[in-house]
Amino acid sequence: MIWILIVGLVAGFIARLVSPGPNKPSGFILTAALGIAGALLATFVGQLLGWYRPDQGAGFITATLGAVAVLFIWNRLMVSRAIPDPGQQPRL
Repeated sequence: MIWILIVGLVAGFIARLVSPGPNKPSGFILTAALGIAGALLATFVGQLLGWYRPDQGAGFITATLGAVAVLFIWNRLMVSRAIPDPGQQPRL
């Protein structure tokens, strides 16, 4: 369990460094959640394509690529204003 958190944190941190865009989740918890979500996405897609067995998870590199994909989706939702930007004041 701790290994998943460490890999998720590192994968999320690398994804934040690599991907462009101003709307990046920051902080320890959100960075770890980003990496863990990327690992889950990479595992799901890898198992769907037959790259991984059902009992096998994604590796560090694919977890980082998955985190970049999650961050890309996050940025697209922020640009289209599908989810509110926590840094902006709401309009009245």
